Order: sequence, then structure tokens, then C-alpha cells
Amino acid sequence: MAGNEATRATSTRRGFLLASTALAFAGGAFPGGAAAAAPPPVASARVVAHPVAARHVTLKPSIFSKAQEANRAYLVSLSPDRLLHNFHKGAGLPVKAPVYGGWEAQSIAGHTLGHWLTACSLQVANTGDPVLRERLAYTVAELARVQAAHGDGYVGATTRWNQDDPAGGKQVFEELRRGDIRSSRFSLNDGWVPVYTWHKVHAGLLDAHRLAATPGALEVAVGVAGYFAGVIDGLSDEQVQKILVAEHGGINEAYAQTYALTGDARWLKVARRLRHKAVLDPIAAQRDELAGLHANTQIPKVIGLARLYETAGDDPGEAVAARFFHQAVTRDHSYVIGGNSDREHFGKPRQIARRMAETTCEACNSYNMLKLTRHLWSWKPDGALFDYYERAQLNHIMAHQRPSDGRFVYFMPMAAGGRRSYSTYEDSFWCCVGSGMESHAKHADSIWWRGGDGALYLNLFIPSRLDLPDGDFAIDLVTAYPADGTVTLSLLRAPKGEREIALRLPGWCAAPQVTVNGKAAGRRGDDGYLRIRRGWAVGDSIRLVLPMSLRAEPTPDDPNLVAFVSGPLVLAASLGPADRPFERAAPALRGDGPPETLLKPSRAAPHVFTADLADGGSATFSPFFAQYDNRTAVYAPVFTNARWAAEGQAFLAAEQARIDTVARTVDTVYLGEQQPEVDHRVAAANGEIIQLNGRSGRKLNPGGGWLEATLARRAGPLTLQLVYWGADAGQSARVLVDGTPVGTFTTPPGKRDGFFTAEIPLPPGATPTRVRIEAGDKPVVIYELRVMAGDRGLRSA
Repeated sequence: MAGNEATRATSTRRGFLLASTALAFAGGAFPGGAAAAAPPPVASARVVAHPVAARHVTLKPSIFSKAQEANRAYLVSLSPDRLLHNFHKGAGLPVKAPVYGGWEAQSIAGHTLGHWLTACSLQVANTGDPVLRERLAYTVAELARVQAAHGDGYVGATTRWNQDDPAGGKQVFEELRRGDIRSSRFSLNDGWVPVYTWHKVHAGLLDAHRLAATPGALEVAVGVAGYFAGVIDGLSDEQVQKILVAEHGGINEAYAQTYALTGDARWLKVARRLRHKAVLDPIAAQRDELAGLHANTQIPKVIGLARLYETAGDDPGEAVAARFFHQAVTRDHSYVIGGNSDREHFGKPRQIARRMAETTCEACNSYNMLKLTRHLWSWKPDGALFDYYERAQLNHIMAHQRPSDGRFVYFMPMAAGGRRSYSTYEDSFWCCVGSGMESHAKHADSIWWRGGDGALYLNLFIPSRLDLPDGDFAIDLVTAYPADGTVTLSLLRAPKGEREIALRLPGWCAAPQVTVNGKAAGRRGDDGYLRIRRGWAVGDSIRLVLPMSLRAEPTPDDPNLVAFVSGPLVLAASLGPADRPFERAAPALRGDGPPETLLKPSRAAPHVFTADLADGGSATFSPFFAQYDNRTAVYAPVFTNARWAAEGQAFLAAEQARIDTVARTVDTVYLGEQQPEVDHRVAAANGEIIQLNGRSGRKLNPGGGWLEATLARRAGPLTLQLVYWGADAGQSARVLVDGTPVGTFTTPPGKRDGFFTAEIPLPPGATPTRVRIEAGDKPVVIYELRVMAGDRGLRSA
């Protein structure tokens, strides 16, 4: 049997290579692929406005151009051969350079190359960068070699958990083809989200073709599309849904885009099969069931629906779902900077006041929410959508990269005293490094848009020059925005006849002023735009003045926890250098007037304010994004004088308890969440990841359910805290440390609301320890493991 299977496999591969060779000479690609004379891209009647191509926009000196320059330097510093290491190795080709570290040396290897392809393509699309254009061509040619060596369209670099052989990554897909599917939220057949990584490569190849016209990119992408389509072709819909339980990025979007670029209806059918019903059906029904879900797993699925709506348009529910999801996330799940999630997960709607941590606002989430925003705006221009876009771009994306060295931040801390932790150049390669490379390659792509009615829309106030072809507009945009609210548009070339220019009037600005050649002009619509229609001439000048006032924005669930915004910029209190510990109370303000009256403008610089603190001393508030190396506080508790007299000491006592807890915490594992589990080598059997009470956790079933995690220790007395929900009464599980029983995890018989901790003594030591928890004859649900220094004691969590 084995010999016959090997013979058939060899025969199939030879036949594939002969076929693909013939197609190559005929100008084609892999079976099912697009030929050189492929149908034109699929147009969409549902898209009524388009971004002006980035090649027509040149960034002028500003915070945006500086970020793009730093990002470009990082893109150039990366070695294509190192990013290709696992691709070459898995195809049996000689490797040309060692693999990078961090995530690229783990099971998710290869995702960075996909992001890098897109980022380089964006840079080329904007500036024509010859160095990156050449590297794109080289990399795509190498991927074509990899694809030819596999002989079936496969192009991958992933491995299985704790392995370094990329051959294991392909075995995962072949197991899926046979119907052997073992999936959880972040693992598929013992691989770390292999379809997620597959999507990144597929999307990167499409972008190399679409944005940079890289030779061969579409052909390789179509081969990639054909391979994975072949994997699921023989599977039932139920089996496909089981695959989609694991994070899979925007794989539905990639197939919708492949259909749009080739006109091949096969890819549209595949895109529709890759609809994750368990998540997308409630969204399409306009139900917010996001609490406890991994945020960035869901956003790309919705972007895929948006792209399907644009390319097919036969399911209006896809547009309904996209709009509802965007509104739910931006209104009910987002922090003041426009980012969302804590520890990568959504919480309950409109409940963020108790979710202020070092691990809020994953950068990938905002990157994807901005992509979704562009789609929605293109269907129906609405200034409010770009109000959100601007907020997230200025206050999250611009904070996410340190322009002095081009390094990136994974989480953007909202906790008082939080600091940013930056990537390294060669040993991080988190998802947020990949999306960061893209985010800072496209600051030119959303400034100007063209409406179907011929109107030219200005959506972002970024210093730049617009130079449209064929005698159309050439406009110089001069501004110090966001430091200053004056924007001047000077016409360097103007088309003949009357034309309309539409300026976004930000919703935060109460009294915008617009003049043309010094005279008031334009009509303000209810869509957030001021429209000026006239015959234009060289030398015409449009002046937009946006007075920037200070305002307070409380959290939706606590009116006394407030953030401050000056114009478009979120402010934060500076709490000292990031390299020094934060060991004092969060800055609280006290006064009887509106919260914004508690901040006094400083003459030092725009958007800088000072405030007296409730317990003495003062704080300086300045734009959050630019505090790259500070500890900060974005939200501040605000007390009236009477409430401070009644509650001030209790607040300070609670803050001291928080400080003590932080000092005692040695290690923490948030169970059921991807990165904490990966970092702590969590393994489990006879159980499942659950989402209850607004959090993720692990359920261990009776009759053999267990989980293990590697936890840090230190010298001195230690306890192991297990966090449980108070209503889960009467639980019991055996706890072992490095194979030795140390105690029993038990919960009280009486039910209570809230999270609590049970503690077990943990042997001290200087090295990490392996902790194992084994269920007895009843189910056990645990949400968190903590190693704490100091004495034992039952506590609320």
C-alpha cells in the first residue's frame, strides 16, 4: 500500500510539473490559475469612492514622513534570504541564510515574510523605491522556485509546535486534506495557526502584484490559492468550520481578492466556504457576542465579508455585518486612543474602566480596524468614519512605532504607570511587527479620495503634495497638524471647468473656518464635509482653520474615570522615564468644575497642560503618542472635593494594595489566551478553552482532564494562585510541581459572584517550574495562574 501511494504521489508531482511548465511557456500559472491574458479585475458597483493612488501623493516633512523613513530603513535592513529560510528548507532547496529569531524561529514562521511583501509593495506604490522593488522581484522569484520544488502549489514555512522542520507544516495541511482535523483557537493539528500564516503569504503575493506589479507574483498567489482550495475541496462544510475554529487571519478576504484580480469564480466560491459561521452569523444578525473572543482573530473575518460584498454584491448581509461590527467595536469596545482589547481579547460591551492594563490595545487590531474603515467609507463617504480613522492613526498607530529607531510596540498600555515595550530588530517578529511594517508604509494612501461624482475628498491633514495625471489637480498641502489646526491648500495646477473639493470637518471641532482666497466659501453637508464647487485656477488657496479645544471623555462605565483630548490628540500624564519603576498612586484629580477645567494650558508647547493632583504635587499632560519612553497615565480618576473627603483615603489604600500586588507578582498565565499560553508552554488534554464571565479560561473534564504550564519562580516564600469564578463552587483538582504533588485546588461550597483566588504553597527556586493541574471526578474551570511572593491567603481576584 505504501509503495503504491508513493508511486502515485511521484507520478502526480511529475504530471504537475509538466503541466505547469507547459502553462508557463503559454503565459499561464498553476492549474486553476490566471493566464497572462486573464480577465480584467472585477469591478464593483458598491464602491463609490476610491483612494487616490499613493504614487500621486508625496509626503512632506512631518511626523508621518519620519515614521515612514524609519520604517523603510527597517524594511531594507531585513534579509529576504533569512525570511525565506524555512520556505527553502521545507522545499528541499539549499538555505541561503540562517532563520531569524523570535516568532520566525517558532511554529508561526513565515508570517513575517507575508507582511514584509505587503509593506515593501506599499512603499514601492508610494515612492517607486528601486531597492525594495528589486528585493520584491527576487523574493517572489524565490517563492516561485519553492512552489515549483513542491510541485503542487504549496508555499509555506510553518512547523509544528516545538519543532523546527517545515516539512511538518506541510504535513498539517495534508492531514486536513484527509479529514484529520484537530483544532482549537490557536492550534491546528499541532501547528500554531498555520492558516493564519498561509493568509499572510497569500495576501503579500497579491499585494506585490496589485501594488508593485512584481513579475510572477499573481501566478504564485494563484498557485497558493489552488493548493489550499484543494485541501478543503473534499471536506464537508462541517469539517471546514472545524478548521476555522483556529485563528485563520483574513483567508476569506484573500480569496475574494484573488477573485477580484482574476475573474475566476472558483475563488469566490472558496471565499464563501471560508465564512466562520459561529462568529460571523451573530454579527450579521447584529448581535454583539464578542466578549471573551480574541479580537484580532475576528476583525479580518469581517474585512473578508466587506471585500466579498464589494466583489460579489449578492449578499447585502455582508455589508450589514461589516457596518454593525465596526460600530460595535468603535463605540462599545474601544479605548480613547481608538484601540481595543485587553490581553488581545474583547470584554463586555461598554465596560473598559476595569480593563486598564499594560496589555491593552493590540496594534494589529487598530491596523485591521483602519482597513475595515476604508472599506465602509468607500461605500458611502461619511466624515465620522475618518474621524475614527484619524483618532486611531494619530493616537495609536503613531505611538506604536518609535521613529528614532523604527521599532514597534505590541500592546499600548492604558494602565497608569504603563510603559511601551519595543521589538528587537532580529528576535521579535510578533504579529504587530508585521502589521507595523505595513502601517508605516502607507501614510500616503488615505489622504485624498475620488468620489464617483468626480469630487476630490480630503480626509487626512498630512503634509503632502498631490499630483494627479492628465492635467488634473496638483495641490500643495501645508500644515503643522496635529500640533496646529491650520491647513493650507495651494493649487499648483487646476483642471478646466467646475470641480468640487470636499474637506472633512472633524466632529471634534466646534467651529471650523474655511476660506478660498481669503473669502468664506463652501457649503456644509450633514455627512461631515464642506464642499466647494467652482472653476479653479493656479494660485488659488484654500485655508481650513480647526480651532483645537480641550475636552474630557469619560469611560462609558465610569463617569469619574476620564481621558483628556486636545483637538485630535489624546493626552496622557507623564509619570517619569520608562526605565524607572512606577511605585506610587495613579494620578487623581480633584475639583468641583467640569473635568477639563482641572487642566491648565502650558506655554511650553501646543497641547501641553498641567494639573494639580488630589493628593498633592502636579502632573504634566501632553500628547500620548509622542511619549515613547515615558510611563504614562491616559485615564485619570476625577473626584469632587466632597467625594475626595469621603473616598480619598480608600482610593489611596487601594492604590497601595495594587502597588503591593504588582511587587509580589512573579509570573502570570492568562489561560485560554494565545500569547500567554505560548509563552508559558501550556499543554492540556481532555478539556477545552472556554469563554465565560467575560474572560477566557480552561475547563478540565473529569476522567483525565489536565493542564501544564511552565512558571517563573524566585527565592523566598511563594504561593500558586488559581483564579476561579465564585459561582463554580465545590471544585477540586490535584496540583503537582515538577511531578511532585504539592496540594489540592479547592473552591468553597457556597456560590459567589466575582473572581477569586485559591492559593497553594509553591516550592521556591531560581529556575522555572512545571506546574500540572489534574481534574478529579468533577469538571474544573480555571481562568488564571499566578506565582506570588509572600504569605498565603484567600483573596478576591
